[in-house]
Amino acid sequence: MNCFDFEEPEESKGFVTFSLTNGPEYHVSQITDAVVVARYLKATLVIPDIRGSQLGDWRNFGDIYDIEKFVSSLDGVVKVVKSQPSELSTKDLAVLRIPNRVTEEYIANNIEPVFKTKGHVRLATYFPSVNMKRTCTPENEERNLVGCLAMFGSLELQPEVREVVDSIVERLQTLSRRSDSEFVAVDLRLDMLDQKGCQGSKKCYGPDEIALFLKKLVFDKNSAVYLTQSRWDNSHDSLKDIFPKTYTKELIMPMDKKQKFLGSDSSEYITKEYPSEKVIDFYVRSESDVFVPAISGLFYANVTGKRIGSGKTKIVVPDDSASAGSELGNYISRYVSKKTHMAYSGFC
Repeated sequence: MNCFDFEEPEESKGFVTFSLTNGPEYHVSQITDAVVVARYLKATLVIPDIRGSQLGDWRNFGDIYDIEKFVSSLDGVVKVVKSQPSELSTKDLAVLRIPNRVTEEYIANNIEPVFKTKGHVRLATYFPSVNMKRTCTPENEERNLVGCLAMFGSLELQPEVREVVDSIVERLQTLSRRSDSEFVAVDLRLDMLDQKGCQGSKKCYGPDEIALFLKKLVFDKNSAVYLTQSRWDNSHDSLKDIFPKTYTKELIMPMDKKQKFLGSDSSEYITKEYPSEKVIDFYVRSESDVFVPAISGLFYANVTGKRIGSGKTKIVVPDDSASAGSELGNYISRYVSKKTHMAYSGFC
């Protein structure tokens, strides 16, 4: 996604470093904030590593994402180097915690003074809230446009991970199109349903509720339904009873890829804190014919942004008010129907 052309950045002064943490829904936001800060400071951005919460739990950016595409996508926006310069030691770095969707005012007041003193900064983004709504005011225009490009146009999967995603998407599309139906990806994670934020919340829906909702909206029973749950659980049976072509990753992933991507905890692409499974889920959901967020939150917001960028705006949000034969259009995400998502910033 190319939001707008930008003025070439001035000659670089100092470095901005950071790490990607937690999962792909956080990565796109962390990338965005780092690019926005580096451009404002006229600094060089150092490609991040990917870390879990445990000491030593990390991997290279290139293990998951395409380095060359990342660098080329930001050409003309910020200068990027692929590794931390040897002369830049940890002692030189001032570590700053910054809020997601950092503003130019925040940078000027809280980051720039430290950068001018130290010459370099290391960023750690925190998330006080989930807010992906665009803010189309003149003072925010460049921040929004830079953020738009960084968030929806810079991160692409490296070839092997991309191959797995493509194979899953292709199989599900084929299964649906044989019966002239649609491929539906549902963000349904049982572990999240047990967490405090979901208990008793109308923003979280379980398998029974999703099955009934899709049935009320008259989705074809032959639609291929992909659940963002790695392995089958008995609670999924209610979905399969209505939509027989319901799958989890272990049921749809090519056999020769399962050991590497869904195997033991010692598998090359899996760590306790950062499973590659979440990356696969994020991108499969971004490319389905229909996306149904059964759980509200950052995953929903950032998948929606990526889908808007590629024109895949059929995002249907569950609601208890649905009745048999309800019009699907009544449940399209407000991010899309009202064009409130920051992915629309290129059209302000």
